[in-house]
Amino acid sequence: MIHLIVGNTGSGKTTYAKRLREETQGVIFSIDTWNNTLFMPDKTPDDGLDWFLERIERAEAVILDLVRQLEASGTDSILDLGLARFEHREKFRAIARKEGLGLKIHFLDIPKEVRLKRVMQRNTEKGETYAFEVSRENFDFMETWFEPPTPEELKRGVTIRG
Repeated sequence: MIHLIVGNTGSGKTTYAKRLREETQGVIFSIDTWNNTLFMPDKTPDDGLDWFLERIERAEAVILDLVRQLEASGTDSILDLGLARFEHREKFRAIARKEGLGLKIHFLDIPKEVRLKRVMQRNTEKGETYAFEVSRENFDFMETWFEPPTPEELKRGVTIRG
C-alpha cells in the first residue's frame, strides 16, 4: 500500500507519517529529509521554486523505484512528499493504477492559524521534525500554491481535522 500524506505547510505531515509507520510497519519517504541532505548544501540565494521542483522530481524517481521494491516485498510506503498540487498527487495515482498498487490519501486539514503557529514554533525550537526554516513569506506562498484534495480524491481516503 502506498500512503500519500497530504497537507499544507505546518499541518503535521511528518509527525502523522511517523504515527502511520508504527501502525503499518511501513517505510517513510520524507522529501524534506531528502532535500535537506542531498540538495540544500548546494542551494544558492538565487535558486527558486524551479530549482526545488527539478530536484524533487529527481528524488522521486529514486523513491518510486524503492516504493516498487517495497510493494513487491509487501511493505507499505508512506510518502511525505508535500503533494501540494492535484497534478503531483495524480502522478502517484496513475502509477498505482497502472501497476496495480494500493493507494490511500491521508489529508491533514488543519486551520491556517494553527499551522502558522506550529511553523514559527518549529523554526525557533528546531526539534525532531525541523528540516529547514520556513519563512513567513514561504508560508504565505504555500497558502496560494496548495490545492486541497478534491472530494473525488478523498473518497477512499482519510481526513484528519484539527
